[in-house]
Amino acid sequence: MRRLFWLGLGVAVGVVAVRKISQTAQAYSPQGVAASLQSSAVGALDEVRSFVSDVRASMAEREEQILDAVAAGQDRSARPHD
Repeated sequence: MRRLFWLGLGVAVGVVAVRKISQTAQAYSPQGVAASLQSSAVGALDEVRSFVSDVRASMAEREEQILDAVAAGQDRSARPHD
């Protein structure tokens, strides 16, 4: 009975080891590296788009403040008080 237990345990450990090695090999294969780089590039592109969107919103807000100041006759170089 002990031999059967150890045989089963050895098979289970072997299966887990082979699966882990296969996953690691896939991650470092050319296709795995390309997929990783692609997902990183997509994430970076999304971050850049978000940044540009925030900058545009801030520019529009500042432009509105400047136009309001000009319409009210204030000095154009005056900075808004936050």
